[in-house]
Amino acid sequence: MSLVETMEIVLWAILGTIGVAVFGIFVGLLYKGIDRKLVAHMQARYGPPIRQPFWDMVKLFVKETVVPEHATPWLFNLAPIIALAASIATLLYLPIGGFQPILSGEGDLILVLYLLIIPSLAMVIGGFASGSPYATVGAQREMVLMMSYEFPLAITIITIAWQLKNTFADHPFSLATIFSQPVWGTVGIVGLLGFILLLLVLLLVTPGEISKMPFDAPEAETEIAGGLLVEYSGRNLGLFYLADAVKTVVMGSLIVAIFFPYNLSTILGIGGIMAPVVDVVFYFIKLLLVILFAVSLVRVAVARLKIDQIVYTYWIPLTLMSLIGLLLIMFDSTSLFHISLGW
Repeated sequence: MSLVETMEIVLWAILGTIGVAVFGIFVGLLYKGIDRKLVAHMQARYGPPIRQPFWDMVKLFVKETVVPEHATPWLFNLAPIIALAASIATLLYLPIGGFQPILSGEGDLILVLYLLIIPSLAMVIGGFASGSPYATVGAQREMVLMMSYEFPLAITIITIAWQLKNTFADHPFSLATIFSQPVWGTVGIVGLLGFILLLLVLLLVTPGEISKMPFDAPEAETEIAGGLLVEYSGRNLGLFYLADAVKTVVMGSLIVAIFFPYNLSTILGIGGIMAPVVDVVFYFIKLLLVILFAVSLVRVAVARLKIDQIVYTYWIPLTLMSLIGLLLIMFDSTSLFHISLGW
């Protein structure tokens, strides 16, 4: 590879990263506004304007950033930067609007699984570094929450990769493979039921990943005054707010990439310059519906759970649901294999 080609690849990666970062922040804040408006109407309230999250960001970034007296300053200030950077880095590996991701490899799903942990770990580190007893309690709850939802999430990811491997896919842990070979077409009726269960699990893992009701025990304003974010203000709080917005887009895009990777232009046979436009609009609609069902409806329908209830929910019902989905897909794959051999 020549020096010019290398420079072009590096330049494309830099520009793509900047574009994805701007996209993730803008869309994340926009969907936050839509989510708050929808929830308000569900609760018979008028609610804030959709542009309110953008105003909140401007207000936070012009306010003074206060570092607590008993905090560890460098760690306290570094945590929100790491949270935002990790959220944006995760988005680089996800296909957006029918386009291939900026970065890709043979183990995208595993890498994304690890990258999703970093923003939560950054919040834990920031909570402990603040020196506040409320933040310490919130950080402990966040660690318990992470250990709770990672198990059903891991089962879901491994099941999808296992099924793709059964179809003789070259790279079963690659999102590009899922994008080109949707999982719904690899199974029969029994397997479809299994994937529906896995979809429900991933939808319920999403509010835990982004600490939304009813899984927002680490922040719980009415109990621990904001928890691990209680001492954050100004720019630092704004960075955590942006990280949360981007991670919402990440979780929604991950569900879309795994379970709904279809392009409307392909389905309708649309070509030319209109094809990418139609696909991008279709992506936004899919993303909005995922956020509606995974975030908005859940936090309207269910009150905040206690931390022991959260652990029980993820470790018992959702883990069992993901295991049942795995067994259904395994049974379906075995049946299809026997049929193909004429047994």
